[in-house]
Amino acid sequence: MKLRIGTRGSRLALIQAEEVAAALRAAGASVDVEVIKTSGDRLAQVTLADFGGKALFVKEIEEALLSRRVDVGVHSLKDMPTVLPAGLLLAAFPRREDPRDVLVSRSGAGWDALPAGAVIGTSSPRRCALVLARRPDLDAQPIRGNVETRLEKLRAGGYEALVLAAAGLARLQIDPPGTIFLDPEEFVPAAGQGLLAVEARETDREVLELLSRLDDTRGRSEALAERAVLARLGADCHTPVAAHGRLAERQLRVTGLVASIDGRTVLRAALAGPAADSIALGTAVADDLLAKGAKALLDASRK
Repeated sequence: MKLRIGTRGSRLALIQAEEVAAALRAAGASVDVEVIKTSGDRLAQVTLADFGGKALFVKEIEEALLSRRVDVGVHSLKDMPTVLPAGLLLAAFPRREDPRDVLVSRSGAGWDALPAGAVIGTSSPRRCALVLARRPDLDAQPIRGNVETRLEKLRAGGYEALVLAAAGLARLQIDPPGTIFLDPEEFVPAAGQGLLAVEARETDREVLELLSRLDDTRGRSEALAERAVLARLGADCHTPVAAHGRLAERQLRVTGLVASIDGRTVLRAALAGPAADSIALGTAVADDLLAKGAKALLDASRK
C-alpha cells in the first residue's frame, strides 16, 4: 500500500510524522511525507486565540485529507479541536511521550528562586493561569515560535524562564540546563499533551486497518478521557482548561482543571475507574468541575 502523510513543516512536526511513517513502513506500506503549511505557521507572531485558535494548526491538513491530496494526517493531539470535520476520524494514538510541562529558566532556578516580576514565557492561557496560581508576583507573557525559537529568546534575555512541553524537548532531543519537570497533579497538562493523533478518512477501511497497528491501548484510553473533559466543558483556546489521564494497573485516573485567566481561582476535579470507561470518566470529571462553578470561569475567559 502506498500512503501520503500530511504534516506541518517544523522540525518537531517532521520528527513526529517520520515516527508514524517508520511504523507504517515496518508494517509493509510505502510512505511519502508531504509538508503542508498551515494558517498557524503563517501567523507565527500572533496570539492564536485571536485568529481561530488550535484549529489553525490542522485546518489545511484536514482539507488535504478530504480532497484526497494526502491519506493520513499526523498532528499533536493537543492541537486538535474536539469536533472533527465530517468524514474524518482519529484512527490511531501511538505510544505517548512524557505529558508533563517543564520549567526552563536562564538561572536554572525553580519557582521559589525566581525573582518577583520575572517574565515567564508561556504559550497558552492554561500555562499562564497556572504560573500565576503558583507565583502571582511573576509576569506571565505570551511567546510564539517553535521550541528552538523560544529557547533562543530565553538565552537572549527576553524572558527569565519558559514553560514548555517535555514531549517536544524529548522528541527534539534537546535537554536545556536547569530543566525542572512539573508535577502533573499541580501543573495539570493540556489535554492530549505528549500524544500524536493520526487522522484519516472514515471510508478508507484498508488504511484504517493498517493504522490500527499503530494504536496504543494506554494512549487511546488517556486521549479519549482527556478529550471528553474538553468536549463536555465546551472548552476552546481562550480558556485555561487542563485534563490529564493516567492509566496504571487497569485503572484510569482523570484529573481536570479550569482556572481564571489571572490564576486567582483554580477549580480541580479527579476521578478513577476502569480504562474501558474512559469517555464516561472524562465526562464525569467535567461535570464535577461545572458543579464547582467552572461555567462562570469559562464564560469570563471568553470575554
